[in-house]
Amino acid sequence: MIAKPERLFDRVREWQGLTDFVAPRQSASALTGAGLGVVSGRRRQGKSFLLQALAEAAGGMYFAATEATEAESLRLFAEAITRFTREVVEIPFRDWNDAIPYVLRAFRDRPVPLIIDEFPFLIRASPALPSIIQRELGPGGSGRESAARLILCGSAMSVMGGLLSGQAPLRGRAGLELVVQPFRYRQAAEFWGITDPRLAVMVNAIAGGTPAYRYEFTQGDAPSELADFDSWVVRTVLNPQKPLFREARYLLAEERDIRDPALYHSVLAAIASGNSTNGGIAGYVGRKSDQITHPLNVLEDCALITREPDLFRSGRARYRIVEPLITFYEAIMRKRWAELEIHRAETVWRSVRQTFLAQVVGPHFEGLCRDFALDGEDGLFGEFPAELGSGVVADPANRTQIEVDVVALAAQEPGRPRRILSLGEAKWGDVMGRHHLERLARARTLLEQKGYDTRGTVLACYGGAGFSPELRAAAGDDDHVRLVGIDRLYGVS
Repeated sequence: MIAKPERLFDRVREWQGLTDFVAPRQSASALTGAGLGVVSGRRRQGKSFLLQALAEAAGGMYFAATEATEAESLRLFAEAITRFTREVVEIPFRDWNDAIPYVLRAFRDRPVPLIIDEFPFLIRASPALPSIIQRELGPGGSGRESAARLILCGSAMSVMGGLLSGQAPLRGRAGLELVVQPFRYRQAAEFWGITDPRLAVMVNAIAGGTPAYRYEFTQGDAPSELADFDSWVVRTVLNPQKPLFREARYLLAEERDIRDPALYHSVLAAIASGNSTNGGIAGYVGRKSDQITHPLNVLEDCALITREPDLFRSGRARYRIVEPLITFYEAIMRKRWAELEIHRAETVWRSVRQTFLAQVVGPHFEGLCRDFALDGEDGLFGEFPAELGSGVVADPANRTQIEVDVVALAAQEPGRPRRILSLGEAKWGDVMGRHHLERLARARTLLEQKGYDTRGTVLACYGGAGFSPELRAAAGDDDHVRLVGIDRLYGVS
């Protein structure tokens, strides 16, 4: 196995997947030709950093494409081949029909990575490139004589996702499909050097798990303690002189499929404001429901939002913004942009801090609690959830609805009612009391009446501000009640 460089924080699984692809367990003589890998992920997740490290560790070639014409890209590609092989490409490439066979034949001796980063830039100028690669990797192509491990990488999720889908030329060709995700919340806290769970939640609600925001975008500035959080927000995220200030805008502007930024910002603002259903979003932006279907699909293809089904109501779903910084921008910054641009961050932050806690941190905390439940901590529900999300339970007798923030379901068993492992409620700013537990118990009863198996259902209260003595006493007397505070959320004993 190729050793992971010390400068790479975590990314253990990603490194394992890459090195297994580059240096397969079988002998080189058993390989049947070049291999294809596709690496994707949202911007700023460290894909290039990871692949550059792989090229150095495995003795491979790394080429980062730029926005250029086909002719210029071919010249730059030839220069990269010359630097790597130390053999001058004597005949200029006329097009990629020349370049791809040439470079594949240059990698004959042993499996080494041949990395093409920012691949969508090349496709934009040369739409036939995926087909050319498919041909060269197929029977009779130059890839049959090559040991190259060709890795295509890009951040344009709609483009990269389409490389291997449907009738795409490269469908079925890839031996590696790696999506580099943001760090999960515990990893992010460690990466930021934050040991206070409350501070970790608040920073994560803004910066999420995007590695670039820790050093490149804040110059290494992290809040030293909870008392430093407000000052950190003012001097980094709300500071027009810092790159983090405009980052949320750039994330949207960089997506080529977004043709009407005003509409897309309004859709994102609707979701950030708590209007997460199709109808709620349409009402917020002043359009009919069928008029926002396309922007929602585009945002989902770009991996900026995700559609999460209601686990108790078939056909119903809620939309959630994937990147916390976009939620922060839409809920906090966008409405006060003019003031922030003239360096009135302190005044703005004082007036919106409560909105941040209620509208940004609160929903974000619910998401972290679902992540915690998904990890299936030993003893939490008795078994690992097969499906996890949220759901709404109708309560006709009280003419209301009960929103369940964390729902854990067991796998469906043929001929048996669906078992509910857990129903959970998450509160960031309120001390949770007995009435929160009673709401969950009421939801459990209603779901039992609908045919669910609730005999072993655990009622879980996730509290950011702690629990009342009465609730603690109730949990102590009932094996089917769990209290999860932020210390447990972050694994702090």
